[in-house]
Formats: sequence, structure tokens, C-alpha cells
Amino acid sequence: MTRQRTATAEAPLTTINSVAAVAFTLGGSLFALGAVFAQLGEVALLTVNVTYLVGGFFFSLGGYASVLLAVNGSVGDGTDEAVRWWGYQPQRRDWLSAAVLFVGTLLFAVSLVAAFAEGLTPRQSDGWIWLPDILGCVCFLVSGHLAMLEVGGGHVGVHVHAIGWWVVAVNQLGSVLFFLAGLAAFVRPATSAALDAGLVNWGTFAGAVCFAIGGAVQLFDKPTTTRTVVQHTP
Repeated sequence: MTRQRTATAEAPLTTINSVAAVAFTLGGSLFALGAVFAQLGEVALLTVNVTYLVGGFFFSLGGYASVLLAVNGSVGDGTDEAVRWWGYQPQRRDWLSAAVLFVGTLLFAVSLVAAFAEGLTPRQSDGWIWLPDILGCVCFLVSGHLAMLEVGGGHVGVHVHAIGWWVVAVNQLGSVLFFLAGLAAFVRPATSAALDAGLVNWGTFAGAVCFAIGGAVQLFDKPTTTRTVVQHTP
């Protein structure tokens, strides 16, 4: 009796991986575009906010697809090839990384929707826009660290020959840049202005470009499953 990996079990993973990769590429590209719009100041604020919101939708889609990759790449007996649309597997580092990332994208969504509100005081702006945003940035950082541990076999290291490592490393750089931009976006009550609008826009732009690049590279990654089937041999 031998066990072998099934090609049919891996087929859905390839599709899910492509969805995640394209979603992060589009989300990163739209966030970068929104940051450029905001920095130039020649585009209506509504257009900027809509651009960010649509980009946020693709980030959330990519986050959910990442959870599906972890759930459907888990160990099974190979008897059920149907895609599982959710699963709770906190004992697995890859699932934790994807789940925390997904939560981060949802926190971003709260911030992006709140940005459409008018007449907010600095305190309200920090509570409804800045706080969810910075919490989302922290989630991205935690997710990226877990992902670095996952690709490094429990250690954070450099693995230049592994395409998965490049995806994680570039995305983690983007997360750091998002975090710096998030810190700079805090609105000071005394001035009703962000700490550093330039850092907000250019940090967001650079971080978004990292995620767009990471998504593009992820398209070339080949996800595998640990599902097995039992074959009887003479």
C-alpha cells in the first residue's frame, strides 16, 4: 500500500492561488493609484476614496482567497476533492497568517468606508478612520511575520531560491511601509491635519506597489496540497 499526492486535489489550489494573486495585484495597483491621486491633489476627494475602496475590495478578496489556500492545502484523506470555503485551523501557521491577513483587510474596509463621512472632528476621524487602519496595518505585519516563519520552516531567514519566500518578503516590506504610512496618518486635534501627509501618500504608494509586485510574482508560484490518497499495490 502506497500513498501519493493527487493532481486533482491540487487543481483547485492553482485556481485559488491565481485569484489571490490577481486580487492582490489589482488591490495594490489601485491603492498606489489612489495615493498618487491624493498626493497630486488634482483629483476630487470622492474619486480618491472610491479608488481606495475598490482597491480595498480586492485586498479583502485576496485575503479570503489566502485563507482558502490554507484550508484546502491541509492534510486530508483524498476522498473529497470539493473546495472547502472555510475552516478553523489555528494550530497551523499558514492558516493563522492568512486569517490575520484577512482580518486586516476587513479593518482596512472599515477605514475606507468611514473615509466617505463628512464633517468628522479630529477625534472622530482618528476613531473611525485612523484606528481601524493602523490595526489593519498591525495585522498585516503579524501575518507577514507568520508567513516568514512558515516559508522558513519555523525561522525567519533568506531563501532567495524559493519563489514563495520572495512573495512573502516583498509583501512584508509592503506591510512595513503601510504601517509607517498609517502612523503618519494620525490626525492631530490641535491642527486637524495628519502628522505627515507626504509620508501617508508615498508610504501607501510604495507599500501598495510591493503588494502589486508580490501578487504578480505569486502567479508563478505553484501551490501544493498535503492531501493523499491510498493506493493498493500488489
